[in-house]
Amino acid sequence: MTDRPGPARRGRHRAVAPRRLVRLGRFVARHRRWVVLAWAVGVVLAFATAVGGVTGESLFERLSSGEPSVDAEAQAGRDLLRSADGEGGQTIVQVSGVPVGQPGVAAVTAELARRLASVPDVAQVTTPFSVPGGVRGPAAAPLLGGGSPASGKFVVVVTRSPTPSTPEVDTAERVREVAAAAFAPLTGASVHVGGVALLVDDITTQVEVDLRIGEGVALPVSLLLMVFVFGGLVAAGMPIVGAVASIGGGLASLLGFSHLIDLDATVVNIVTVLGLGLCIDYGLLVVSRYREELRAIARQTRPRDITTDQVVLAAGRTVATAGRTVLFSGVTVGICLGGLMVFESSLIRAIGAAAASVVAVAVLVALTLVPALCAMGARRLVRKGTEVSPDEGWFSWLAHRVQRRPVLVVVAVTALLVAAALPALGLRTTSSGTGLLPQGADQRTFFETLGRDYPAFSDPEVTVVARTTPTELGTWAASKRSLPDVVAVEPPRQLDDGYAAVGFRTPNGELGDQARDLVTRLREDRPAFPTWVTGAAAGLADFNASARQRAPYAVALVALATLVLLYLMTGSIVIPVKALLLNVISLGASLGVVVWVFQQGHLEGLLGFTSVGAIESTIPLLLFAFGFGLSMDYEVFLLSRIVELHDQGHGDNESVVLGLQRSGRIITSAAILIVIVFAGFVAGKLLIIKETGVALAFAVLVDATLVRILLVPATMTLLGRWNWWAPAPLRRWHARHGIAEAG
Repeated sequence: MTDRPGPARRGRHRAVAPRRLVRLGRFVARHRRWVVLAWAVGVVLAFATAVGGVTGESLFERLSSGEPSVDAEAQAGRDLLRSADGEGGQTIVQVSGVPVGQPGVAAVTAELARRLASVPDVAQVTTPFSVPGGVRGPAAAPLLGGGSPASGKFVVVVTRSPTPSTPEVDTAERVREVAAAAFAPLTGASVHVGGVALLVDDITTQVEVDLRIGEGVALPVSLLLMVFVFGGLVAAGMPIVGAVASIGGGLASLLGFSHLIDLDATVVNIVTVLGLGLCIDYGLLVVSRYREELRAIARQTRPRDITTDQVVLAAGRTVATAGRTVLFSGVTVGICLGGLMVFESSLIRAIGAAAASVVAVAVLVALTLVPALCAMGARRLVRKGTEVSPDEGWFSWLAHRVQRRPVLVVVAVTALLVAAALPALGLRTTSSGTGLLPQGADQRTFFETLGRDYPAFSDPEVTVVARTTPTELGTWAASKRSLPDVVAVEPPRQLDDGYAAVGFRTPNGELGDQARDLVTRLREDRPAFPTWVTGAAAGLADFNASARQRAPYAVALVALATLVLLYLMTGSIVIPVKALLLNVISLGASLGVVVWVFQQGHLEGLLGFTSVGAIESTIPLLLFAFGFGLSMDYEVFLLSRIVELHDQGHGDNESVVLGLQRSGRIITSAAILIVIVFAGFVAGKLLIIKETGVALAFAVLVDATLVRILLVPATMTLLGRWNWWAPAPLRRWHARHGIAEAG
């Protein structure tokens, strides 16, 4: 197919060699043993501090867990309630299998209360026997299963001091030990201990387990695939070594961030998997390019006769070309993650900041450690032949077929992606809490049992805090009793400093449709006095409203930065705009698949989860930032080759064909590897990690196949020379200041 007409073809870039990158590559190659040794020491120290905790707390001991929130009405209401309660956390002992009237139960429970009172930081112990009126009195009903003494179930509530001196989880573990020992003599007694501290501990422990499972699946399978790609273990092992270094550096970076900001437990897996995937991608690109450059330099030389100067020269060229692509990709991904900093949620900001630091580690590994490893194993890298791709092959064949019918390809692929995106129109978000853990997990089971057997013991689904008297608040709340979403209205209670609170009970849980609708109704119909509507549904509504408000700014930041970066690389205005549009379609399809799988409940058995009828509220934001960043990663991989060929004088269509042929294998291999990485984390148990893994794996798969191999060649063929269009002033500016490949 001939090149299409268009505006006059732009002049070739001035061949500006990135001299600093050349010098970096040569320096790393000359001092390769010292570089590798420095990284080895650094990685050992990183794992020792972040995982082993040799300098104090490990990373996993510093993690927290909670629903994503913003500084809005629901959070203000929670703060008022927490200030009024003025108590520490609670640990609850559920006892079943022994009726309270059974001989010996009262004595054992009294002895348990006595022992627990001596546990450090325990302020109060409440049992059904210690409340006014005893087990038959009304005060004991909330502490009895189903409110009945005959149920054979009761709870003991242990309240911590408001000014504790030990971690809450330590107190909870001590309560667990004492309770198990106290009820051991009673035949049939079953003791189950839980609380927020133990729930967080379960989640953080599961994060650590999932991380090990993910790495245990991803690294070996990735190594096997790269052995196939490179045809040898030495070349295949270099990106894996770099990935291990990236994991260590990333965990150490997160440990540092944990001293500056609160890190949610899920942050670790999300950002670690990103760093792992990127490092494998970058390592694959660098090792492949190094083999290509070294073979070109030592074309007539036997591997054993390759000189040190040739090894160093190849490293300089590799870092100046592949390293430049890695640097561009890292900056692009970092900016995409920086878009998360626009949002109000501290959780989302923490993910953005921590992930950007992990990306920086991956780039540093690719620019220093991997080239040093290549220089150390240079002669063995080229024993099995060359990395120079032939100009004719499967990818060039496919590109020629696409160029024959570009309109058909664009219409068919776009229609397929739009169809995949349609389920996203019914997107429903949630914040699962205990639902993050798999069914059967200790603390998930505890809280499910607590909600079922002790309904009066759980917080109301919606709480209204008001600056008024309990009497006036009660009168207003009574007028809302007839609302269709209200099952019961609790008696109002006095808080501090002239505040009062009242709880509303709704069916189907704290994040059910009724609770969400009630929040909307109560906020739309305010009384004369100030109110704060709070609860899980209210917090989710505030988070979603904040996300919608800030999303345009995040999109604008990422889009503008991407346009500028791609323009600096290509000198075109058209290519960056087209890249943005294709990425939007691709991410829409990915979100649609996540909704179809997790919200609608498809593939539950295959992926090992139970649908909660919604997806986690953070997933759309993470998919936007991480998915867009990874898409631009492959865009940079492909465009760097196409631009390089176009600048060398190849025609518009020929540049696309040759660019796809020479980079297609690397892009496809990199995509398969990163899909394997994400698939490894889908094997974990935490629901949000599964959702993130599926979302990003599908985004990468779609981008590296339908978008990069089909849509990009088709659209570039249709546009012809218009691909390279830019206004004359920008063209002249780029000719002087644009960034080009090294000559």
